[in-house]
Amino acid sequence: MALPDTRTKILDAAEHLFAEHGYRGTSVRAITDLAGANLAAVGYHFGSKAELLAAVARRVVEPMTAAQGAGLDELLARAPEPSVAELVEAFVEPLFDKMPAGDESGARTSRLIVTILSDPAEEARSWTGPDEDTVRERYLAAFARALPGLAPEELLFRMRGIFAVTAVDRVEVYNRPSPDCRPTATEGEEARRWAITFLTAAMSAPPTRARG
Repeated sequence: MALPDTRTKILDAAEHLFAEHGYRGTSVRAITDLAGANLAAVGYHFGSKAELLAAVARRVVEPMTAAQGAGLDELLARAPEPSVAELVEAFVEPLFDKMPAGDESGARTSRLIVTILSDPAEEARSWTGPDEDTVRERYLAAFARALPGLAPEELLFRMRGIFAVTAVDRVEVYNRPSPDCRPTATEGEEARRWAITFLTAAMSAPPTRARG
């Protein structure tokens, strides 16, 4: 099996460190030391630390985004006006598939997403590309048809909640105090069903009314 190249080693190291320490808490030197590369390699392969974070985030999120888009295509082919529950399931399934709670890779992905969502650094909010934007807008449009009384701003808030709740749950499950408590496959499927039930109810809640 071929050994990873320098670019891949830097991505792997950066993913690990960004997930643990955030953008500002991770130095380029720490990344290159962990990757066994020289400092100039980050500039050569990525241009800057901010662009490296964007590459790390896209590497993690793009497979989820592609699966979400494919799931929506399949759903709309079966049901042109899908229910909220069907839309939530199509949106959530790839998150569970790509963030399995029972292994370190899935937990690291979850931690990275939670870190990006909560990191105050501006660089942590500017990594998305046109593919992510397109899939998000397609889901927003489908949810808007299923929830016509919901304001666009509140709908977007609830969709962000789907992403955040799933990522936080995956981190929490992996971080159980005892190694003997690692989730089984059955428990993972139960958590998936619980999440879909909970998030469907959250998405379907009545619109929030302004206080008079």
